[in-house]
Amino acid sequence: MAKLIYMMNASFDGYIEDQNGRIDFTAPMDDEVKDWIFPYASSFGTHLYGRRMYETMVYWETAHTLPLQTKLGNEFARRWQAAEKIVYSKTLAEPTSTHTKIERSFDPGVVRQLKANAGGDIDISGPELAAQAIQAGLVDEIQLRISPVLIGGGKTFFPKGVRLDLDLLEDRRFRCGDIFLRYAVRGQS
Repeated sequence: MAKLIYMMNASFDGYIEDQNGRIDFTAPMDDEVKDWIFPYASSFGTHLYGRRMYETMVYWETAHTLPLQTKLGNEFARRWQAAEKIVYSKTLAEPTSTHTKIERSFDPGVVRQLKANAGGDIDISGPELAAQAIQAGLVDEIQLRISPVLIGGGKTFFPKGVRLDLDLLEDRRFRCGDIFLRYAVRGQS
């Protein structure tokens, strides 16, 4: 059975975007981080996105056409384009990337079936969507890359009103001050 992994970047104070909806503070700027995170994040065969996260990630549909794109960026783009993508949105009319379908609502039963039949692990991105999966008991791991910046407010990484017991599986520190944390959610299957 595939694992459902909530993976996102956040500020040190736990926000995935600032009060104006900007996420530029979480972009991996350091080559050491990029060399590690791109292959790691591109290992998923299926991505589950909320609309806003999808609109951010769809950049990778055409990133390979940019003249200054790196070899590593091109490889990430190729893998992202090949992966299955499910976008949960009530407003998005149609996808703007290949291998993408739109779902109007989150159905825990469908995601359980997806986990049972997937050939590889699945990531879920977007805090509102991840909160639904966490509340349904579907999330097996939480992976968080923390950027060394305090932004003081915005959209939080962690859902409100949910308690999870976690077991640390991996931690990694980067010279630039970024930290990667990987936790198993206790009691999830």
